[in-house]
Amino acid sequence: MKERFRRLVFGSPESMAGTVYGTIVVLATLTAGSAGETGAAWELASIVAVTVIVLWIAHFYSHALAESLERGRRLDSAEVVSVAKRELSIPMAAVAPVFLLVLGATGVLREARAIWLAIAIGIATLAVEGARFASLEEVSRGRRVLVVALNILLGLSIVALKVLLSH
Repeated sequence: MKERFRRLVFGSPESMAGTVYGTIVVLATLTAGSAGETGAAWELASIVAVTVIVLWIAHFYSHALAESLERGRRLDSAEVVSVAKRELSIPMAAVAPVFLLVLGATGVLREARAIWLAIAIGIATLAVEGARFASLEEVSRGRRVLVVALNILLGLSIVALKVLLSH
């Protein structure tokens, strides 16, 4: 159960690119959509969910089209499903943040706390993916720290935009 939760939130080594992409989309959407007004959690949850689903469809379609052109034929159903699953990490990156937003919208969490926790999950995901990448590439300890720091910096730069837009 714990492993399934970890894979749900942070993806797998095979889906790292989609997890990072989806996480950046979630963070950017949260940043652009939250200006600090009350009642925003439901709207943010909807916007984040719809945005990642639309982008997943675009990625799925474009990758399926590219693979079909590359093979010189239409993909069979198993190949289409394989492409869809491979790109599924994009919307999966939104599951935990959207869940937190729903908790904020229903009053289980304070709305502002839910939004900041959703952002924190995004930053944590970027850190985990940076560490996973560094581990898979078997880089030195110094480079591993650098990769994780750069991923965290990317997330924090999005947070800095949120703070600037909110004030």
